[in-house]
Amino acid sequence: MRTYLVTGGAGFIGSNFVHYMFRKYGDDIRIINVDALTYAGNLENLKAVEARDNYTFVKADIRDKEAIEKIFAENDVDVVVHFAAESHVDRSIRNPEVFVETNVIGTAVMLNAAKAAWENEDGSYKAGKKFLHVSTDEVYGSLSDPKDYFYETTPYDPHSPYSASKASADLLVKAYVDTYHFPANITNCSNNYGPYQFPEKLIPLVINNALSGKKLPVYGDGKNVRDWLYVDDHCKGIDMVIEGGKQGEKYNIGGHNERENIQIIKTIISTLKDILPDDDPRKANVSEDLITFVEDRKGHDRRYAIAPDKISKELGWLPDTKFEDGIRLTVKWYLDNMDWMENVTSGDYQAYYRKMYEA
Repeated sequence: MRTYLVTGGAGFIGSNFVHYMFRKYGDDIRIINVDALTYAGNLENLKAVEARDNYTFVKADIRDKEAIEKIFAENDVDVVVHFAAESHVDRSIRNPEVFVETNVIGTAVMLNAAKAAWENEDGSYKAGKKFLHVSTDEVYGSLSDPKDYFYETTPYDPHSPYSASKASADLLVKAYVDTYHFPANITNCSNNYGPYQFPEKLIPLVINNALSGKKLPVYGDGKNVRDWLYVDDHCKGIDMVIEGGKQGEKYNIGGHNERENIQIIKTIISTLKDILPDDDPRKANVSEDLITFVEDRKGHDRRYAIAPDKISKELGWLPDTKFEDGIRLTVKWYLDNMDWMENVTSGDYQAYYRKMYEA
């Protein structure tokens, strides 16, 4: 039985990956989920799998060398899928050192622990081992030409503390591949959306605010462009890179779903109006009048667009979910899981939200 160590498995993409893998492989795999359970980590995301005999949760911080080494010592880990990261640009602008500590130092701890556990005396590695580092398209910077795309060969040009910390982590993984011939791959994905996403991110924030009749904050002129990828399609791509990715290679995973932020917001509003029954009092709250333009984010990249040509050609990956279908699935999931939304938006999140957006 293959054992996967998933870091950040209680977060948005990590928890979706755990669900995806159990749907695909069932009892043929084992998953160890390591998560520090910061504000974005939520064990409610994994209630459906917590009773499985082949699932284990370990509360640990990836910066904790002793805790991580203990996990490797007690388990024959075959694959590390490294999601754990601080991931919100706004937070990185306010507290950049936290992003360096988690995203860079934490990645170094994970690499060192895996290397020590997998390395043979002659410097080779045990068969079947792989470290999959999950990263972002933000490391590439911003595109000005509407015909340009991010490729695996695009030079790194990060513009926020978040993207700089992820670029640093990417380069650290590459250095281990180049220096130690460490068995690793890097994936860089476009903006994910879907179930279990913490509502500091655009799509769940807009859903939550619109239902409550709260303002919908839009940075700048709302015309910043992002490429959107349904989270299950991303999980499929990660699995395919684990199975077939060439040693040391990196793969871009993008959805070919470019949208301006203002388009996303208006699509969510129209989808909510379509799905909500007429007798639901929240329907009256949902209106484009809630859209409120706020001061632009510092260093706000204008456009991201990622080319998945390499992963499509080499591994046969293509996204299955059209944006129009994915956004409807996403909106419906949040409507069906309002208790989840209420739980994660209480307490500290409210104070953070007021600080970030109410001005």
